[in-house]
Amino acid sequence: MSILCIGEALIDMICTDKGLPLSEGENFLKKPGGAPTNVAAAVAALGGRVSLAAKVGKDPFGRHLTDVMRSFGVDTRWMREDPDHFTTMAFVSLMENGERDFHFNRGADGMLSEADLEGLDPSDFEILHFGSATAFLPGPLQHTYVRLLEKAKKAGKYVCFDPNHRQLLYADLKASFIAQSLAFIRQCDFFKVSDEEAMLLTGTHTLQTAADVLRSFTGAVFAVTLGAEGTLLDTPKGRVVVPSIPVEPVDTTGAGDAFVGAVLFQLQSRLPDDPRDMGLDAWREAVSRANRAGARTCEHLGAMEAFRRLDSAILDS
Repeated sequence: MSILCIGEALIDMICTDKGLPLSEGENFLKKPGGAPTNVAAAVAALGGRVSLAAKVGKDPFGRHLTDVMRSFGVDTRWMREDPDHFTTMAFVSLMENGERDFHFNRGADGMLSEADLEGLDPSDFEILHFGSATAFLPGPLQHTYVRLLEKAKKAGKYVCFDPNHRQLLYADLKASFIAQSLAFIRQCDFFKVSDEEAMLLTGTHTLQTAADVLRSFTGAVFAVTLGAEGTLLDTPKGRVVVPSIPVEPVDTTGAGDAFVGAVLFQLQSRLPDDPRDMGLDAWREAVSRANRAGARTCEHLGAMEAFRRLDSAILDS
């Protein structure tokens, strides 16, 4: 059985002229991205079986994304090409003050429809991962995302969720993003949020209060990532902070996706035993290993380059 990741596949165009706004930048580095795309690559790099459901343009950038996924060993049968919409692109430049100049050209990723996934049976997968980032923006993907969740729950499948909030995408849609995220949190079996996302979704100002509110919303196991400090793990059987390992960070891009990918890989490794039966000690060990995967990802420039250095041995190193 395999894992299915659903959500956006896109191209990050990173301005290498540091300190310049996009209007003045001349040099850009093309990087494959999209949170669920990253997660799928991380699972595959670790040796897991994973498929990606996403839509790209019928253009060179879309072909690049599909080729990169195949190079990792990801099953791309549910990746669709759209002849009428270009591959989604995010242009980013890091300013001198630390702020990002950001421009988002949304294209094919938002057009993934139920018709595109006709024939996809959640029963063919043991775990379905929903990485939202763009999925809560208006468009066909938003509806497809919810309908697939309904089908997964009906089939009794294990559901994982990562809201992947992007302030620059949801500046005028914050209330909608929160409502949609909480709807998923109430139905999933495992979810991951950052400390900032935990407080955003709960309207609180401290980590512990946010975790208390999240626990009141859900019976799921959840992880709140804390950067170098590790991860707050909360299960119905207890709460603990799991430390990470010290590294010299080069680029934190994709660290959270590597963490999720490592968790999913370990859940898959336990099959056919039901991951819902895992106790606090088993979860603590799984999160400790996922912390290592996330930290090691920070040692390399670019998420996909880092994932190529991932394998299951890194979880124990």
